[in-house]
Amino acid sequence: MEDLDKKSLSERDICSKIITPTIEAAGWDGRTQIREEVTFTAGRVMVRGKLVHRGEQKRADYLLYHQPNLPLAVIEAKDNHHSLGDGMQQALRYAEMLDVPFVFSSNGDAFLFHDRTIDDGPRERELALDAFPGPDELWQSYRAWKGLDDRTTAAVTQDYHADGSGKEPRYYQRIAINRTVEAIARGQERILLVMATGTGKTFTAFQIIWRLWKARVRKRILFLADRNILVDQTRTNDFKPFGQAMTKIKNRQVDKSYEIYLALYQAVSGTEEEQNIYKEFSRDFFDLVVVDECHRGSAAEDSAWREILDYFSSATHIGLTATPKETREVSNLTYFGDPVYTYSLRQGIDDGFLAPYKVIRIDLDRDVQGWRPEKGQTDKHGQEIEDRIYNQRDFDRELVLERRTELVARKVSEFLRATNRYDKTIIFCEDIDHAERMRSALVNQNPDLAAESRRYVMRITGDNDEGKAELDHFIDPESRYPVIATTSRLMTTGVDAQTCKLIVLDRRIESMPEFKQIIGRGTRIKEEYGKLFFTIMDFKKATDRFADPDFDGDPVVIYEPEDDDPPLPPDDGDGDDTIIDDDPPDPPGQPRRRYVVGDVTVTVLAERVQYLDKDGKLITESLKDYARRAVRQSFTSLQDFLRQWREGERRQAILSELEEHGLLLDALAEEVGRQYGPFDLICHVAFDQPPLTRKERAESVRKRDYFTRHGDKVRKVLEALLDKYADEGVEAIDEMNILKLRPMSDLGTPLEIVAAFGGKEQYRQALRDLTDQLYPAA
Repeated sequence: MEDLDKKSLSERDICSKIITPTIEAAGWDGRTQIREEVTFTAGRVMVRGKLVHRGEQKRADYLLYHQPNLPLAVIEAKDNHHSLGDGMQQALRYAEMLDVPFVFSSNGDAFLFHDRTIDDGPRERELALDAFPGPDELWQSYRAWKGLDDRTTAAVTQDYHADGSGKEPRYYQRIAINRTVEAIARGQERILLVMATGTGKTFTAFQIIWRLWKARVRKRILFLADRNILVDQTRTNDFKPFGQAMTKIKNRQVDKSYEIYLALYQAVSGTEEEQNIYKEFSRDFFDLVVVDECHRGSAAEDSAWREILDYFSSATHIGLTATPKETREVSNLTYFGDPVYTYSLRQGIDDGFLAPYKVIRIDLDRDVQGWRPEKGQTDKHGQEIEDRIYNQRDFDRELVLERRTELVARKVSEFLRATNRYDKTIIFCEDIDHAERMRSALVNQNPDLAAESRRYVMRITGDNDEGKAELDHFIDPESRYPVIATTSRLMTTGVDAQTCKLIVLDRRIESMPEFKQIIGRGTRIKEEYGKLFFTIMDFKKATDRFADPDFDGDPVVIYEPEDDDPPLPPDDGDGDDTIIDDDPPDPPGQPRRRYVVGDVTVTVLAERVQYLDKDGKLITESLKDYARRAVRQSFTSLQDFLRQWREGERRQAILSELEEHGLLLDALAEEVGRQYGPFDLICHVAFDQPPLTRKERAESVRKRDYFTRHGDKVRKVLEALLDKYADEGVEAIDEMNILKLRPMSDLGTPLEIVAAFGGKEQYRQALRDLTDQLYPAA
């Protein structure tokens, strides 16, 4: 190694010639314990108007493992022109994300070692190349950090299930699995996992159970869910590897010869007269009980789920939820304790595992201004309407304005016509009656597609067997119908609608858990079906909850009324954080009084765009002021910005950096003008420069007789590039691929065009000169 000229080596050379041999010499197995260039996020989905692309994936240069499910160390490498510790901050960020305690940075001269397990004393020290710690040393330190001894490591070292397809837990699933198994190994009996909807809670639960079961640390397991569809999906999908060891408790029958039991909690509980079926098991029969969607009742002391948990109190209890519930009456945290791991909606979106979303907020005049009947006015059924002001809380519950329903259906249909009329859509309504009226209104708005299939629009509610029978088809990506599902509460949770692209909120949402569950219906990414983001259309101001500190996911964009529009009527409060499990009918003998009015006009109020910043907080200042601050975090002056912009290789990096600082370029273009390019938008809002359109800049170059210095073929290429710039912007001409497109391709092949300039470097110089002409020095 001493003979190597390290300064001449690339970062990859430093890895292959120095770091890898050093690690292997320390005893690490290159086949099973060393992984290089490990990508662990998918890259955030970036939505710019109609353009969608993925951001950069996070990738560690090295991960060192005790075994496949137990990473111990991160190594970040740099070339020898960097200092020893230049990679440390990045490595520490990755180590924190990956829950890895040992962190190394190297430039090929030595290692800087950061030990996250040390609480007192120096955490960082320099290590010579031949002093790199071996796998046994780091494993023993890891065990001490986690509080594990010889007796408790059996389950911890049991690997996860592999089906041969190469699928393995994502990094956050691995952390959730490991932390749960390690907590149980240390003797913790009540465990809570909080994972955003769409991040694979059931798959995570399977891997936890698999490892505990295979290690014989837990031998008989009960998995509880509150929806038949959840139990059946679990049995046939994620839990399938349990095979003959698994059964589903049904028809109130018990067979004690199995080891893995899946159950609908309603199927094992009941009144004393019916004899609760779970009591046919002895209290110590199960040694592990896993409760899916545990926010839906298990934490309430008088709930049926708590009766089951109390009966099997000697077992370990694991609660899974996307929305831990905290109210005066109900608390997951009181029962299970603090979560051993939380993977939030915001983190899932940032990592690119969950879909981001746009929000269209539509205020209707009657919702905002209210409506009062005339004295003695009757409804369609001859009932005299109680004289008071009816507002958003009343509509579709106490008072039905038929034209309001028609308007909502029309706005939804207009959106689908502008995007794709076959995009899966869920419309959340106030109740079953509202869902049925909405279904009918949507059929009338889409007579052609309703004629094509009666299943184009379906009401899927708890009281309707035909609708419920279509639920599997709705969530099946391969099934075209149903396209639009109107519902009330049946589809708020447990419905894995992977290709749902539009969620419509026409129901008041009274709790944060329910809001998160509903948003979660659209957060799954299904890239092969073109599902990378989704849209929320909000008619009931439900998305005001984005400003709630308890919400943990940031939308891409929100539309809402103008400042001078009338305010919403007074709100009675936040509700009791209770999610109703199904679509409840009216109480027997107590039909709800509901007025139906057909001749009251309803219109959409004016709209404006309101955005959220990079941290998901509402921007309260003007968009231009916010953009000015974002730009000036990176550039001190117009000259500084112009100097960097004129370097073609830097332009995309500048835009990416400004995006990270919160610049909403697409939104700015909507406000200032779509005809302006990024350069003029930025100069205008940040440095008070009058903006020029791309066409104006191109025409200015033509007037300067800039092209006369070149030969005929070169001049034609440059003129074609200028036309392309005027139409599409400077980003379009920065790449060499532009030469493959018309009209450039009509002038020759890329090689012929480059040759006309005298070579690739001369072509690039001519392009830089053209850019300088487009953006002359101030």
